[in-house]
Amino acid sequence: MQYMKPAFRVSRSLITINPKPFIFLTLQTFRSQSPISFFSSSMASSDFSSLPAPSLEKQFGEFRTHLEESGTLRDRIRTVVSEIESTTRLMYASILLVHHSRPTPELLEKAKTQIDVLKEKYKQLADILGGCPGQYYRYHGDWRSETQTVVSVLTFMNWLETGKLLEHKEAEEKLGLNGPEFNLDVEDYLVGVCFMSNELPRYVVNQVTAGDYDCPRKVLKFLTELHAAFRMLNLRNDFLRKKFDGMKYDLRKVEEVYYDVKIRGLTPNGVSVADQGIERQS
Repeated sequence: MQYMKPAFRVSRSLITINPKPFIFLTLQTFRSQSPISFFSSSMASSDFSSLPAPSLEKQFGEFRTHLEESGTLRDRIRTVVSEIESTTRLMYASILLVHHSRPTPELLEKAKTQIDVLKEKYKQLADILGGCPGQYYRYHGDWRSETQTVVSVLTFMNWLETGKLLEHKEAEEKLGLNGPEFNLDVEDYLVGVCFMSNELPRYVVNQVTAGDYDCPRKVLKFLTELHAAFRMLNLRNDFLRKKFDGMKYDLRKVEEVYYDVKIRGLTPNGVSVADQGIERQS
């Protein structure tokens, strides 16, 4: 049988591999589209206006005005809150020197000079919110953290001076937060008290180092009563509950210092019980 040559031949030189098949397909797809589709889409866009409907325009215009007013109000609040934070930092810096055995009355007097400044700043906040009745808790988060720190400083100062806890009403009076619309939130007060308890273990250790061996007993009594009072509250699993759990560790640290002093037989005047017995015998 005689071999028949094909009527056509494909040259190998004409067969090439497209190095970018995706681009090729994309271009092919683009080229294959009918001009009618572009024409119809342009007609569809021209059929609908790019402006919102009159009802939506009115509603979202009100939203824009509301958000702008709210943003302006928050800026005013944050300006005052920043000044509260700066004042509290000055008070805290003075009180921390008590850990270095500095005279407590002198430190307290210096810190007390800033209380009136805080009271004036909270009055400014109350005046700002006076134009927005019923909006206290909407903006409350803007000064919550700073207020908790303020309560912590005030309660620690009060304990250093009186050995007692600064009550909620007393804290409100000091800060001028006893109005019907603007007051001291209970949770902020409780969190501030928990913050204050964090300072007591350090204070006890430094006082024992300085020779005040009766300090652990006083602090332990105070923290035990405070911890028992907090246990009356039905706390949820939130930030306040976590801070209350931290108070347990503060109480444990103070207990360790107290038992260590007691085991060593150290008395408030710095002399151990054994040494006192020797002095009496002599």
